[in-house]
This record gives sequence, C-alpha cells and structure tokens, in this order.
Amino acid sequence: MKREIIINEGPLQRRVALLEDNVLTEFYLEPAGRSNLAGNIYKGRVVRVLPGMQAAFVDIGLEKSGFLHASDFLDDVERFGALVSEEGEEEVETEPLGELAELEEDSVSLNTEDQSESPSEPVSAPRRPGRTRGRRRRPFHRYRIPIEQKLKRNQEIIVQIAKEPIGDKGARLTSFISLPGRHLVYLPTSRHIAISRRLEDPAERERLRAAVKALKPPQGGFIIRTACEGLSKREIQRDISFLTKLWASIVKKAETSPSPSLLYAEPDLPIRVVRDLLNADVDRLWCDDRQTYDRILAFVQEFMPRLRSRLALYESFEPIFDHFGIEQQIEKALERKVWLKSGGYLVIDQAEALTAVDVNTGRFVGTHDQEETVLRTNIEAAEELVHQLRVRNLGGIIVADFIDMTKPSHRKKLTEVLRQALKRDKAWSTMLEISRLGLVQLTRKRTRESLEQLLTEPCPRCEGRRVVKSTATLAAEALREVQREFNRRGAVDMLVMRLNPEVARYLYGPGAKALEELEKKLSVKIILKSTDQLAPGQVEFVQAPAAA
Repeated sequence: MKREIIINEGPLQRRVALLEDNVLTEFYLEPAGRSNLAGNIYKGRVVRVLPGMQAAFVDIGLEKSGFLHASDFLDDVERFGALVSEEGEEEVETEPLGELAELEEDSVSLNTEDQSESPSEPVSAPRRPGRTRGRRRRPFHRYRIPIEQKLKRNQEIIVQIAKEPIGDKGARLTSFISLPGRHLVYLPTSRHIAISRRLEDPAERERLRAAVKALKPPQGGFIIRTACEGLSKREIQRDISFLTKLWASIVKKAETSPSPSLLYAEPDLPIRVVRDLLNADVDRLWCDDRQTYDRILAFVQEFMPRLRSRLALYESFEPIFDHFGIEQQIEKALERKVWLKSGGYLVIDQAEALTAVDVNTGRFVGTHDQEETVLRTNIEAAEELVHQLRVRNLGGIIVADFIDMTKPSHRKKLTEVLRQALKRDKAWSTMLEISRLGLVQLTRKRTRESLEQLLTEPCPRCEGRRVVKSTATLAAEALREVQREFNRRGAVDMLVMRLNPEVARYLYGPGAKALEELEKKLSVKIILKSTDQLAPGQVEFVQAPAAA
C-alpha cells in the first residue's frame, strides 16, 4: 500500500492529509496562528466541585472551564515534584515535542510486573465477544474517595487536556500526564512499561522492554511506540533523558506560575504530524511551504535521520491539494450520501449524541442469489463505513443499520470484516456483535472535532435542522400574519406587508386565489412588497401610503 502525507500551509489554515493508495483516509486542520489544545499542560484552579457527578470544573484560562472527573484525578501530589531534584536545574526547550489530538497510533499491552494503567493510551484487554480493541478500566480504588474530599474550591492543580473543547462543551481534563516523544511516551504519574501491539516480533519486544526498564528513572513509566523498533540503547536513553528533563522543567515552572497558566504547549500541526505519522510505512511526505519544510527537515534530521529521504518540497504552481485530488475527496466526505462501487450507498447522519449510518442496496441488484447480493453490499459498506469514520473523524456512539441477513454465517462474516477494518484505524474503538436486525453498535474515541464540525456551520435558514419549511407553508404563515395584524390594528382599508421575494412570488402565483379570498373576508387591500433583506420566514408590516 502506498502511503503519503500531504502538508498544505495556507494563509488561513494549515491542512494535512494522509493518503493510502491516493485515497484520503485522515484529515487534520488547524487555523493559522492557533495550535491544537489536546496535550497541553496547565496549572489550573478549581472553580466548582460537583459531588453528585463526582467531577469538578477547573479554570485553565480558556473560554470555558475544563471538566475533570474523579477517575481522572491523581491526588498523590507528591509524585509531581519528585523529578525536580533528580533532574537538576537545567532548562529544557519544549519544542518540537507535542502530540496529535490522539495517541491511538500505538495501542499497547501492559508489562505484567505493574498493573497500573496508562492515562491516555489504549491498552490490550482480555478479548470478549464483540470487543475489537479496548482498554482495561482503571482500578476503582483510585477514585472511590469522594471527589469533595480530594478537591476544594480555589485549589491549584496540574492538569492536561485529554479532549479538545467540542461545541459548547469545555475541554476534558486529566491529571494522569503523558508526554509523547518520537519513540517513547513518558508517564510521570505511572510506573509501568507498556509496548505497542504493532511491534509483533517477540524478541524485539523483549529487547525494548528490557532496555527501557534498565534505563528509566525511578519516577514514572513509559509506553514504547512503534517508532522505537530497531533503536539502540543510546537512542532510547536520549529520548528518556529529553522527556524526563522536559517534565522537570514543567514542574519547576508550575512552582512559580499563577493559576491559571499554561505550563507546556504542544507544537503546531506539521511537527505533530511528522512526529506521530511519519514512519517507515510512509513512502513520501510532501510540503508546499519552504519555511515549514525546513522546520520539518530539522526535526527529522534530529530525531529520525533515516527517514530524511522521504521528505519532498512541493514547488508546482498548482495547489498541492488539487494536484493530489484531495479537495474533491474532502467535498465528498461532507456529503450525507456515500455511494459504493457496487451501486449501493450509505446515508450518514451526525447528531449530537450519536452518528447513524444506514446501508442501502441502491442500484445494485446482484445476479442470482438475494442473500449473496445483500452480503456483498454489506461487506463493501463495512469497509467504506470504517473509511468514513477515519476521514470524517466521527467519534462517540455509532449505530450502523446494515441490510438484514438471515444466515448466521453471513452475520459472522460481516462482523469479522468490520473488526479487520477497525484494526487499521488508530483510534480506539469498541464494537458489539451484529444483531439479528442487522444493527451494529460501536464506539470510537473522540478527542477533537469531526470534519463536519471543522468545515461547516449551522445553516442560518434551517438552523441546523437540514430541512426548511416549504414555500407553500411559508406563504400560508404569511397570510395568517396578515389576519393577526388586521385584528391588532382594527378596521383598516389597506395592509402593506414586506416579505421574501420567493414567498411573494408564490402568493402572486399559486397562492393568488387564497390571497384574494383573504382580502374579501377581511374587506382589506393587501399589498405585498418583496425584499431580499428578509429571510423566507420573515414578514414586516409597514405604513400604508396616504390616499391621493
């Protein structure tokens, strides 16, 4: 499979696309001058404790306070300062390390020596029927102490943004800090060593685990990422030293900073993408901006020199997203209906609580066997469904209504296809078995806005409902407004109503008879004046002109 990363630096937006065989599979966008917030570390101040929800709201300096659940709060504050004396007073430069909105690139398995959990990394769990990829729940003893006994109003705490603010919701916070490096993720508040499932060679897994165990400081734990494969002990030590010194500098800054204040900020989108997505599986990384390319080149030469040859500066006059056919694919990813190659299609409706996906055969009628036709459509739809989840970055609860299948073997085959497709998605997900009605329920981790939320806004006419009142309905409402205005004014000879041209044309056309009948009923002359300044559902009454 050919994999390419395309980076576009525009005057208003930074955009990144991941292509697999020239098909858009992931899309990232960041407004110019504003970086991603997920992964940032703050010194915050508790503004409200909610015992009934076992949660607290924390002021971290953003427009909305962040949400901190009891399960995400570490009350052993002494752990935070342990590294300061160990690492000395040396100042640490935080760039260019940071994080994409998710760390799902590396699902990991725990070292059995330590049963503590990673705060931000999906971990392997015993397989249960219907479960694709999951994470063990944190031990309950971590938060069985009521939150009102652990947090007080105006208390200062160190937190990290686990999920970006989405819509009218504030950021989701955690005090289980994770600092991602190129090869490792440092967990200052944990002690375990975890390793990516994607590192499949048992000998290499054991070598890396032993190396990290021997080199790691007493404080903190590590997640070994896929990029760590083949590294020498010296390279591993370099990453460990950088991350532990970085954490020491954050703790030191927290001691003197007021609350709320930013202690550590993630780098901008291009550097995060290079750190988290560029690996040996990527054939080429293209960038259309010389300054950004130079920054990427410096980062790659510092942390991954073996991938230097994969970088390329795009210098053509044709826009880079046009050249690779990405703009058209983005437009298609915003459409409600997604056509399949066979002639079937998906209908995707994104609501606030969940995303509903309906599968239809459409133009595909098959050849002989109806069951085989349904199975073929469902399998193609399953592959496309996971692709749409990735490119649209749909998260939360997803319910897919596949075409009914009577044979259990067909439902089993569809389930397996979905599971295999979800393995290619780096976002953590959980899937239940397909029901006899053809319904599949799954959840997908959501840490940032979906493609629709990034690129669109509610329609001012339909107010986000995706439907508008018909012209006939609006015309009928306008006539009812005439009757109300007549009743308010009392006996008048003339009413002048301003309204949208579309509605006015209807009342002078198909609705002319109804307008005439209302005039007779009220014994009043109704004058319509059209104006583009009014929306289709708005009407205004103005003073009638004086009689000559």
